Amino acid sequence: MELQAQEGRLIAAAGLGGVLVATAVPVERDAVAQAFPDHAGIEVIAVGVGPALAAASTASALTTAALAGVPYRLVVSAGIGGGFQPEAPVGSLVVADEIVAADLGAETADGFVPVTELGFGTVRHEPPADLVRRVAGSTGARTGAVLTVSTVTGTAVRAAALRERHPTALAEAMEGFGVAEAAAAQGVPALEIRAISNPVGPRDRAAWRIGDALAALTEGFGKLAPVLESWNRHDS
Repeated sequence: MELQAQEGRLIAAAGLGGVLVATAVPVERDAVAQAFPDHAGIEVIAVGVGPALAAASTASALTTAALAGVPYRLVVSAGIGGGFQPEAPVGSLVVADEIVAADLGAETADGFVPVTELGFGTVRHEPPADLVRRVAGSTGARTGAVLTVSTVTGTAVRAAALRERHPTALAEAMEGFGVAEAAAAQGVPALEIRAISNPVGPRDRAAWRIGDALAALTEGFGKLAPVLESWNRHDS
């Protein structure tokens, strides 16, 4: 944890406990933290890219807080991501009503089979519905499934296949399911919020709007502080 404290952590306000916001990389962490200059109890950390590292880093942060006697009551996976068009345009916010591991399974002659149909594990987590509604109401975020992938979509064919398997999907990213798995293992609710930086589909770097998405992330979280601070899982 000391190495993480030196390299990956930025505390948005004094003290541990309360809400943990987990982003993949420092630029996302900084964009979120800008929204919380005066709010205690909200901590923002960079947990790394991909579901495995995100899960490990989130689990470490949750365990450290619990052992210190200040356990988190909510974990938020946040950052930028790809949006399925036209429902999630570039620059918009998406809050997940499902966090789905979209490529955890097996390819077969009949197509993709999720790991649950093979008799193992889970492929989805559902954030608290009341909290999702509050987040959407306060930020204007669109509500739908956010897919976690280990390989970012780069073709129209894969984008169409994902939408066929997950018709309510609005966005894809790489960490949400890992963060949610770590939270679930410790009985902590999880939420995912994404600012859309690019369309899901063929890779066209000229169409990416990372700066705009980071600004949308800061603006969105700026509206969320009262929601995150006041939400109680026992009210849901």
